[in-house]
Amino acid sequence: MILHRYFAWRYLKAFLSTAAGFFLMLMMIELVEQLRRFGGQLDFGAIMQLTLLNVPGTFYTVLPLVVVISALMLFLGLARSSEMVVTRAAGRSAIIALVSPVVVVFLMGMLAVMGMNPIVAATSRQYDARIATLTGGGQVLQFSNGAIWLREGDADGQSVIRAGASDTDGTTFRDVTMISFDPQGHPYRRIAALDATLDSSGWLFHGVKVWPLGPDINSEAASEVSDMLRIPSSLTADQIRDSFGSPSSISVWELPTFIARMEASGFAARRHVVHLQSELAQPAFLVAMMLIAAVFTLRHQRGGHTGIMVLFAVLISFSLYFVRNLAQILGENGQIPPVMAAWVTPLAAIALGVGLLLHLEDG
Repeated sequence: MILHRYFAWRYLKAFLSTAAGFFLMLMMIELVEQLRRFGGQLDFGAIMQLTLLNVPGTFYTVLPLVVVISALMLFLGLARSSEMVVTRAAGRSAIIALVSPVVVVFLMGMLAVMGMNPIVAATSRQYDARIATLTGGGQVLQFSNGAIWLREGDADGQSVIRAGASDTDGTTFRDVTMISFDPQGHPYRRIAALDATLDSSGWLFHGVKVWPLGPDINSEAASEVSDMLRIPSSLTADQIRDSFGSPSSISVWELPTFIARMEASGFAARRHVVHLQSELAQPAFLVAMMLIAAVFTLRHQRGGHTGIMVLFAVLISFSLYFVRNLAQILGENGQIPPVMAAWVTPLAAIALGVGLLLHLEDG
């Protein structure tokens, strides 16, 4: 038990020092980027706020790399000091010696998913909102109380659209209500339709009733009913789909509810399902990355090939990262099931790492 605590503490120190170094480096890079982008618009305090809001998301993305480098630091240190040789001589195998670092990595992965992920989601939303304010953009689509809300506008005014449901492409909406506002923000028209289709020419409403709005207007008496009505629009289906934003901007605790709302509204939520499963598989993936690092650096370095072994460990770790991202893309495109897209790579990598360790160390 003392030996397990010792290895766990050694790995934790290596991880914390590596994480601190990466965080500071990423913060400096992000600060330079924000200065380049908004240096003429904002003061240094506002730029620093943007930097601090965006860095957690970037750090969360490179967390597997932090795990790999900290594992390399631990195992190379143990090999050079011959501590692992002494451990084997005392009757402990390499697999048993890895138990405590594996437990530490798994617990840190759980902490990252349950604790850091919501922080990253919150900071990402704040960052996107501030960037949208600075660049003049904004959110086009929202879900609320089982309904879909759209917003569009230009110099001539704004329009707010409420729909009960949509198709998966975001081009056809059912049970639609549109309220149009003039440039002063006063409503001047309300439209209710059975359905509406968005194409390159704008909105095409079917089963339409139009009420003019104004202080001196009897809206019901002046209303008009028609089978079809076309209204120009600058909104596109791509803008609607893009307004969902990145799944990473939604906390893992909120994703199941958000996915249910999307599916109830008729939208395809496959991208968010894949992201949710990937987040749940994150602890297993971090364990896999640590095992791969251990395979190449756990043995005693007597032949002067330490640099090559480290290079192999880093290259294979990057390859696993690439394969995982490729599997996620295939899952988002519907080529493979979301659970398979998220879990096959980390579980296969763990099996590969344990198999190589058994063969090289205890075989």
